[in-house]
Amino acid sequence: MPVLEVVMTNLTSHGLAILMTLFIAGSFLSAAELSGVIHPVALTLLRFIGAVIAFSPVILMIPKHRSAIKKVLPKSLIISLFYSVFFLCMFKSLETTTALNTTALYTLVPFITAVLCFVFFRETISGYMLNAYAIGTVGAMWVIFKGDINTIFALSLNNGDLYFLMGCFSMAGFSIAMKTLYKGESMPAMVFCTLIGGAIWMTLVLIFIGQPLEIEKVRETDYFHILYLALFATLFSTLIMQKVTVQLGPTKVMAYVFMTPALVMLLQFVLKGQSINSPIYPGIILSVIATFYLQKVSTNKVKST
Repeated sequence: MPVLEVVMTNLTSHGLAILMTLFIAGSFLSAAELSGVIHPVALTLLRFIGAVIAFSPVILMIPKHRSAIKKVLPKSLIISLFYSVFFLCMFKSLETTTALNTTALYTLVPFITAVLCFVFFRETISGYMLNAYAIGTVGAMWVIFKGDINTIFALSLNNGDLYFLMGCFSMAGFSIAMKTLYKGESMPAMVFCTLIGGAIWMTLVLIFIGQPLEIEKVRETDYFHILYLALFATLFSTLIMQKVTVQLGPTKVMAYVFMTPALVMLLQFVLKGQSINSPIYPGIILSVIATFYLQKVSTNKVKST
Protein backbone atom coordinates (compact mmCIF):
# COMPACT_ATOMS: atom_id res chain seq x y z
CA MET A 1 0.00 0.00 0.00
CA PRO A 2 1.51 3.40 -0.98
CA VAL A 3 2.74 5.59 1.86
CA LEU A 4 0.29 8.41 1.03
CA GLU A 5 -2.63 5.96 1.09
CA VAL A 6 -1.51 4.63 4.48
CA VAL A 7 -1.28 8.17 5.87
CA MET A 8 -4.72 9.11 4.56
CA THR A 9 -6.22 5.89 5.96
CA ASN A 10 -4.72 6.59 9.39
CA LEU A 11 -5.93 10.20 9.36
CA THR A 12 -9.42 9.06 8.40
CA SER A 13 -9.39 6.46 11.18
CA HIS A 14 -8.32 9.02 13.80
CA GLY A 15 -10.97 11.43 12.56
CA LEU A 16 -13.60 8.71 12.89
CA ALA A 17 -12.34 7.88 16.40
CA ILE A 18 -12.81 11.52 17.43
CA LEU A 19 -16.29 11.55 15.87
CA MET A 20 -17.14 8.36 17.79
CA THR A 21 -15.95 9.96 21.03
CA LEU A 22 -18.15 12.98 20.30
CA PHE A 23 -21.16 10.70 19.75
CA ILE A 24 -20.47 8.96 23.07
CA ALA A 25 -20.08 12.30 24.84
CA GLY A 26 -23.49 13.31 23.49
CA SER A 27 -24.97 10.11 24.90
CA PHE A 28 -24.28 11.36 28.43
CA LEU A 29 -26.52 14.36 27.79
CA SER A 30 -29.32 12.30 26.24
CA ALA A 31 -29.11 9.65 28.96
CA ALA A 32 -29.40 12.38 31.59
CA GLU A 33 -32.59 13.64 29.91
CA LEU A 34 -34.04 10.11 30.04
CA SER A 35 -32.98 9.39 33.61
CA GLY A 36 -35.89 8.08 35.67
CA VAL A 37 -38.25 7.73 32.69
CA ILE A 38 -37.86 3.96 32.30
CA HIS A 39 -35.58 1.31 33.79
CA PRO A 40 -31.99 1.72 32.50
CA VAL A 41 -31.80 -1.90 31.27
CA ALA A 42 -35.03 -1.30 29.31
CA LEU A 43 -33.55 1.89 27.89
CA THR A 44 -30.43 0.03 26.78
CA LEU A 45 -32.61 -2.62 25.13
CA LEU A 46 -34.46 0.13 23.24
CA ARG A 47 -31.07 1.49 22.08
CA PHE A 48 -30.13 -1.88 20.63
CA ILE A 49 -33.56 -2.53 19.10
CA GLY A 50 -33.64 0.91 17.47
CA ALA A 51 -30.15 0.41 16.05
CA VAL A 52 -31.05 -3.04 14.69
CA ILE A 53 -34.22 -1.74 13.00
CA ALA A 54 -32.35 1.20 11.43
CA PHE A 55 -29.51 -1.01 10.14
CA SER A 56 -31.65 -3.95 8.96
CA PRO A 57 -32.39 -2.62 5.43
CA VAL A 58 -28.66 -2.09 4.74
CA ILE A 59 -27.79 -5.63 5.79
CA LEU A 60 -30.77 -7.55 4.42
CA MET A 61 -30.76 -5.87 0.99
CA ILE A 62 -27.07 -6.51 0.26
CA PRO A 63 -26.39 -10.23 -0.40
CA LYS A 64 -22.76 -10.32 0.79
CA HIS A 65 -23.71 -8.82 4.17
CA ARG A 66 -26.82 -10.96 4.51
CA SER A 67 -24.95 -14.17 3.72
CA ALA A 68 -22.28 -13.38 6.33
CA ILE A 69 -24.75 -13.24 9.25
CA LYS A 70 -24.67 -16.97 9.98
CA LYS A 71 -20.86 -17.00 10.08
CA VAL A 72 -20.32 -13.93 12.27
CA LEU A 73 -23.26 -14.32 14.67
CA PRO A 74 -21.43 -16.61 17.17
CA LYS A 75 -18.48 -14.20 17.32
CA SER A 76 -20.77 -11.20 17.64
CA LEU A 77 -22.61 -12.77 20.57
CA ILE A 78 -19.29 -12.92 22.43
CA ILE A 79 -18.38 -9.34 21.51
CA SER A 80 -21.81 -8.04 22.51
CA LEU A 81 -21.59 -9.88 25.83
CA PHE A 82 -18.66 -7.67 26.88
CA TYR A 83 -20.62 -4.57 25.84
CA SER A 84 -23.71 -5.71 27.74
CA VAL A 85 -21.74 -6.61 30.88
CA PHE A 86 -20.38 -3.06 30.92
CA PHE A 87 -23.90 -1.62 30.98
CA LEU A 88 -25.06 -4.08 33.63
CA CYS A 89 -22.09 -3.27 35.88
CA MET A 90 -22.77 0.43 35.41
CA PHE A 91 -26.44 0.03 36.38
CA LYS A 92 -25.53 -2.10 39.41
CA SER A 93 -22.82 0.31 40.54
CA LEU A 94 -25.12 3.34 40.41
CA GLU A 95 -27.27 1.75 43.11
CA THR A 96 -24.55 2.52 45.67
CA THR A 97 -22.19 5.03 44.06
CA THR A 98 -22.36 8.33 42.18
CA ALA A 99 -22.15 9.24 38.49
CA LEU A 100 -19.10 11.35 39.38
CA ASN A 101 -17.26 8.31 40.73
CA THR A 102 -18.10 6.18 37.71
CA THR A 103 -17.01 8.89 35.28
CA ALA A 104 -13.70 9.18 37.12
CA LEU A 105 -13.17 5.42 37.03
CA TYR A 106 -14.01 5.31 33.32
CA THR A 107 -10.81 7.24 32.63
CA LEU A 108 -8.93 4.04 33.60
CA VAL A 109 -10.26 2.22 30.51
CA PRO A 110 -7.33 3.26 28.24
CA PHE A 111 -4.77 1.92 30.72
CA ILE A 112 -6.76 -1.30 31.31
CA THR A 113 -6.95 -1.76 27.54
CA ALA A 114 -3.17 -1.34 27.26
CA VAL A 115 -2.64 -3.98 29.97
CA LEU A 116 -4.95 -6.43 28.18
CA CYS A 117 -3.18 -5.72 24.88
CA PHE A 118 0.08 -6.69 26.60
CA VAL A 119 -1.49 -9.92 27.87
CA PHE A 120 -3.17 -10.95 24.60
CA PHE A 121 -1.07 -9.31 21.87
CA ARG A 122 2.27 -8.82 23.69
CA GLU A 123 2.14 -5.08 23.02
CA THR A 124 4.69 -3.51 25.35
CA ILE A 125 3.81 -0.60 27.64
CA SER A 126 6.71 1.86 27.55
CA GLY A 127 7.57 4.44 30.18
CA TYR A 128 6.40 7.13 27.75
CA MET A 129 3.01 5.44 27.50
CA LEU A 130 2.69 5.17 31.28
CA ASN A 131 3.40 8.90 31.54
CA ALA A 132 0.76 9.60 28.91
CA TYR A 133 -1.83 7.49 30.76
CA ALA A 134 -1.05 9.32 33.99
CA ILE A 135 -1.35 12.73 32.30
CA GLY A 136 -4.58 11.73 30.56
CA THR A 137 -6.16 10.41 33.74
CA VAL A 138 -5.21 13.56 35.66
CA GLY A 139 -6.51 15.79 32.85
CA ALA A 140 -9.82 13.95 32.52
CA MET A 141 -10.41 13.91 36.28
CA TRP A 142 -9.50 17.62 36.41
CA VAL A 143 -12.35 18.28 33.97
CA ILE A 144 -14.75 15.94 35.79
CA PHE A 145 -14.10 17.60 39.15
CA LYS A 146 -13.96 21.08 37.60
CA GLY A 147 -10.44 21.80 38.80
CA ASP A 148 -11.31 21.39 42.49
CA ILE A 149 -8.24 19.69 43.97
CA ASN A 150 -9.94 19.06 47.31
CA THR A 151 -12.81 17.21 45.65
CA ILE A 152 -10.39 15.04 43.68
CA PHE A 153 -8.50 14.00 46.83
CA ALA A 154 -11.78 13.48 48.70
CA LEU A 155 -12.85 10.80 46.18
CA SER A 156 -13.68 7.62 48.10
CA LEU A 157 -14.55 4.23 46.63
CA ASN A 158 -17.23 1.74 47.72
CA ASN A 159 -18.70 -1.58 46.60
CA GLY A 160 -20.54 0.11 43.75
CA ASP A 161 -17.25 1.38 42.40
CA LEU A 162 -15.89 -2.17 42.36
CA TYR A 163 -18.82 -3.23 40.18
CA PHE A 164 -18.10 -0.38 37.78
CA LEU A 165 -14.39 -1.25 37.74
CA MET A 166 -15.44 -4.72 36.56
CA GLY A 167 -17.47 -2.94 33.88
CA CYS A 168 -14.38 -0.99 32.80
CA PHE A 169 -12.51 -4.27 32.32
CA SER A 170 -15.46 -5.53 30.28
CA MET A 171 -15.41 -2.41 28.07
CA ALA A 172 -11.70 -2.93 27.48
CA GLY A 173 -12.48 -6.59 26.74
CA PHE A 174 -15.06 -5.42 24.17
CA SER A 175 -12.29 -3.72 22.22
CA ILE A 176 -9.90 -6.68 22.62
CA ALA A 177 -12.61 -9.13 21.47
CA MET A 178 -13.25 -7.11 18.32
CA LYS A 179 -9.56 -7.07 17.47
CA THR A 180 -9.17 -10.80 18.22
CA LEU A 181 -12.31 -12.26 16.62
CA TYR A 182 -12.52 -10.20 13.44
CA LYS A 183 -10.95 -12.19 10.59
CA GLY A 184 -11.88 -10.12 7.57
CA GLU A 185 -15.57 -10.97 7.45
CA SER A 186 -18.23 -8.44 6.47
CA MET A 187 -17.82 -5.62 9.00
CA PRO A 188 -21.42 -4.35 8.62
CA ALA A 189 -22.72 -7.89 9.23
CA MET A 190 -20.59 -8.22 12.36
CA VAL A 191 -21.83 -4.88 13.69
CA PHE A 192 -25.42 -5.87 12.91
CA CYS A 193 -25.04 -9.17 14.76
CA THR A 194 -23.30 -7.41 17.67
CA LEU A 195 -26.35 -5.16 18.02
CA ILE A 196 -28.65 -8.18 17.85
CA GLY A 197 -26.52 -9.84 20.52
CA GLY A 198 -26.83 -6.79 22.75
CA ALA A 199 -30.63 -6.87 22.36
CA ILE A 200 -30.68 -10.59 23.21
CA TRP A 201 -28.54 -10.18 26.35
CA MET A 202 -30.60 -7.21 27.58
CA THR A 203 -33.88 -9.06 26.94
CA LEU A 204 -32.62 -11.99 29.01
CA VAL A 205 -31.68 -9.63 31.83
CA LEU A 206 -35.13 -7.97 31.80
CA ILE A 207 -36.76 -11.40 31.96
CA PHE A 208 -34.44 -12.51 34.77
CA ILE A 209 -35.14 -9.45 36.94
CA GLY A 210 -38.84 -9.42 36.05
CA GLN A 211 -38.74 -5.87 34.73
CA PRO A 212 -41.32 -4.86 32.06
CA LEU A 213 -40.25 -2.65 29.15
CA GLU A 214 -42.71 0.12 30.17
CA ILE A 215 -42.63 1.77 26.76
CA GLU A 216 -45.86 3.59 27.68
CA LYS A 217 -43.89 5.79 30.09
CA VAL A 218 -41.85 7.30 27.27
CA ARG A 219 -42.98 10.86 26.51
CA GLU A 220 -43.10 12.34 23.01
CA THR A 221 -40.19 14.64 23.86
CA ASP A 222 -38.10 11.60 24.87
CA TYR A 223 -38.09 9.97 21.45
CA PHE A 224 -35.47 12.39 20.09
CA HIS A 225 -33.03 11.28 22.79
CA ILE A 226 -33.89 7.60 22.31
CA LEU A 227 -33.26 7.98 18.56
CA TYR A 228 -29.95 9.72 19.25
CA LEU A 229 -28.88 6.93 21.60
CA ALA A 230 -29.97 4.25 19.12
CA LEU A 231 -28.49 5.77 15.97
CA PHE A 232 -25.48 7.84 16.98
CA ALA A 233 -24.39 6.49 20.37
CA THR A 234 -25.08 2.85 19.51
CA LEU A 235 -25.25 2.10 15.76
CA PHE A 236 -22.78 4.64 14.35
CA SER A 237 -20.46 4.40 17.35
CA THR A 238 -20.32 0.60 17.12
CA LEU A 239 -19.70 0.76 13.37
CA ILE A 240 -16.88 3.24 13.84
CA MET A 241 -15.37 1.43 16.84
CA GLN A 242 -15.20 -1.92 15.07
CA LYS A 243 -13.67 -0.33 11.96
CA VAL A 244 -11.03 1.82 13.67
CA THR A 245 -10.14 -0.83 16.27
CA VAL A 246 -9.18 -3.22 13.48
CA GLN A 247 -7.20 -0.47 11.70
CA LEU A 248 -5.56 1.33 14.64
CA GLY A 249 -5.68 -1.22 17.45
CA PRO A 250 -7.46 -1.07 20.83
CA THR A 251 -4.76 0.99 22.58
CA LYS A 252 -4.99 3.97 20.22
CA VAL A 253 -8.77 3.91 19.97
CA MET A 254 -9.36 3.75 23.72
CA ALA A 255 -6.94 6.64 24.27
CA TYR A 256 -9.68 8.96 23.02
CA VAL A 257 -11.65 8.16 26.20
CA PHE A 258 -9.54 10.85 27.90
CA MET A 259 -11.25 13.47 25.74
CA THR A 260 -14.81 12.41 26.69
CA PRO A 261 -15.27 14.73 29.72
CA ALA A 262 -13.94 17.71 27.76
CA LEU A 263 -16.27 16.95 24.83
CA VAL A 264 -19.23 16.69 27.22
CA MET A 265 -18.35 20.18 28.47
CA LEU A 266 -18.06 21.42 24.88
CA LEU A 267 -21.48 20.02 23.95
CA GLN A 268 -23.05 21.57 27.04
CA PHE A 269 -21.57 24.91 25.99
CA VAL A 270 -22.76 24.63 22.35
CA LEU A 271 -26.21 23.13 22.99
CA LYS A 272 -27.16 24.60 26.35
CA GLY A 273 -25.00 27.69 26.65
CA GLN A 274 -23.30 26.43 29.82
CA SER A 275 -20.01 28.25 30.26
CA ILE A 276 -16.71 26.42 30.58
CA ASN A 277 -15.02 27.85 33.66
CA SER A 278 -11.35 28.77 33.37
CA PRO A 279 -10.20 26.34 36.13
CA ILE A 280 -11.20 23.50 33.77
CA TYR A 281 -8.92 24.64 30.93
CA PRO A 282 -5.75 22.92 32.23
CA GLY A 283 -7.60 19.61 32.42
CA ILE A 284 -8.84 19.95 28.84
CA ILE A 285 -5.33 20.76 27.62
CA LEU A 286 -3.82 17.79 29.50
CA SER A 287 -6.50 15.43 28.13
CA VAL A 288 -5.84 16.48 24.53
CA ILE A 289 -2.05 16.30 24.95
CA ALA A 290 -2.22 12.82 26.50
CA THR A 291 -4.57 11.51 23.80
CA PHE A 292 -2.42 12.56 20.88
CA TYR A 293 0.85 11.77 22.65
CA LEU A 294 -0.41 8.21 23.10
CA GLN A 295 -1.04 8.01 19.36
CA LYS A 296 2.56 9.06 18.73
CA VAL A 297 4.29 6.79 21.24
CA SER A 298 2.10 3.83 20.24
CA THR A 299 3.12 4.35 16.60
CA ASN A 300 6.78 4.62 17.53
CA LYS A 301 6.47 1.46 19.60
CA VAL A 302 5.03 -0.42 16.65
CA LYS A 303 7.76 0.83 14.30
CA SER A 304 10.51 -0.22 16.71
CA THR A 305 9.17 -3.79 17.16
